This record gives sequence, C-alpha cells and structure tokens, in this order.
Amino acid sequence: MDIATASVEHKRYTLATPRERALLGVVQARSLAAAGRRQEARAALLRAEDDLAAAKPGDDEPARVWFFSEASLAHETARTLWALGDLQGAQDEFWRSVHTRKTDAFGRTHVVTLGYLGAAQASQGNVEAACSTWAQALDSMNGVHSGRAREAVINMRRILSPYRNRGISTATEIDERAKAVLRRVA
Repeated sequence: MDIATASVEHKRYTLATPRERALLGVVQARSLAAAGRRQEARAALLRAEDDLAAAKPGDDEPARVWFFSEASLAHETARTLWALGDLQGAQDEFWRSVHTRKTDAFGRTHVVTLGYLGAAQASQGNVEAACSTWAQALDSMNGVHSGRAREAVINMRRILSPYRNRGISTATEIDERAKAVLRRVA
C-alpha cells in the first residue's frame, strides 16, 4: 500500500498522463480496500474515473498504459468493490467491463472477468445467472491458455461443488463443461 500511495502523492503522478494517473489511482484503491480503508478506497476509485475520463485520443502516452481502458477500470473497480464487501457494486462493474471490452484483443481478461462476474452472481444466491455467465466464459476459452483463466474455471467448479448431484441441470452442465476445459488446458 505504501508504494501505491507514494505513486499518487509525488511529482510522478502530476507529470503522468490522465490514463497513467487512472491506472495508478485504481491500484491505490485496490490496496486501500485490502487494508480496509473504505472511504479512501472509494475516493481513489472516483479520482481514477475522473482521470480516465480526462484521457483523450491522441494523448502522448507511454506504451505501458495502452491497454488501460474503460473495461480495465471497470474490472479493477469491481475487484476493489468486492474487497470492500459491495457484491452488487462489483457485479455491476464486472458487467460493465464485459460489455465494454474488446474481446478479440483481450480474450484472457474477458474469460477472467466473466469468471468473476459469475462468482459475484453466485455469491448473491443467483446460481442460474452465474451458470449463464460461466457458459459464456467457457465458450470464450477456445485458444486461451492462461493460469488466471484456468483459475477462473477451477473457481467455477469450486463454487458449483455444493450443487453437484442435486439435480440442477444447468449447474451440472456447467460443471461438466468446466471439467472438460480443465482437461484440455492442463
């Protein structure tokens, strides 16, 4: 947290482009959330949104931040809100990330975000919606070979484990599909 906070409190932040500031801000927000500093984390999220909104096409930005977009900010905001215990807010932001991401260029991240979105839905008791979301994630796994994507599939199966052998066809189908994907990407 000290490093993340230092990155937004010194000259480096003021000299950064808006997109860079947004990325630094959301990293700080995640670290603040992990430390249980709710109000500061939420303030950092708002500042990161403002910073990203100030980014304009054609800004002279370093190559290291080319990927950071509305979808990225939404994903990281969702992770921060989840850490703060705001599951509905996290679900809303994961949904925004899924719907604004360019899936052809960011397939792995798309799968991971869908995995988190399904987990948020399941955590709120909506297993049917989670299964629908996870079906999309599994459909998107073709050609994706990533530890984070694999972990998302493992997490699906873990969350679905209480529903095994209960006759819930959707949960059984997703669990079987996830098992097959894990065999393929092992």
